[in-house]
Amino acid sequence: QVLLVESGGGLVQAGGSLRLSCAASGGTFSSWNMGWFRQVPGKERDFVAYIRRSAGTTYYADSVKGRFTVSRDNAKNTVYLQMNSLKPEDTAVYYCAADTGFSLHIPLQAESTYDYWGQGTQVTVSS
Repeated sequence: QVLLVESGGGLVQAGGSLRLSCAASGGTFSSWNMGWFRQVPGKERDFVAYIRRSAGTTYYADSVKGRFTVSRDNAKNTVYLQMNSLKPEDTAVYYCAADTGFSLHIPLQAESTYDYWGQGTQVTVSS
């Protein structure tokens, strides 16, 4: 069974930074596409960023572009989300997700693409 565990959330003031981590186990992490999503209270779960398998290309939602960076360390089976210049509107529960399938042309911005999800970690940005 694939297991994803997020960590690194917390309370930070506007303009500050946090780094989220997602530790993966149960499979060949280097072959997985990894995504970050967030869910604001009362709203849908929204795409934040993804990184393709084998440390490939990255992509970001417009709302976080230039402020967030997704990266991965395949030796540690871990994906990261570095969040800088945080804003109160970034407050959400952040989820790590793994696409463990073998499709080569898939919409990595879509929640339905991913097979496994972490439990989420709360990020709260105060003003």
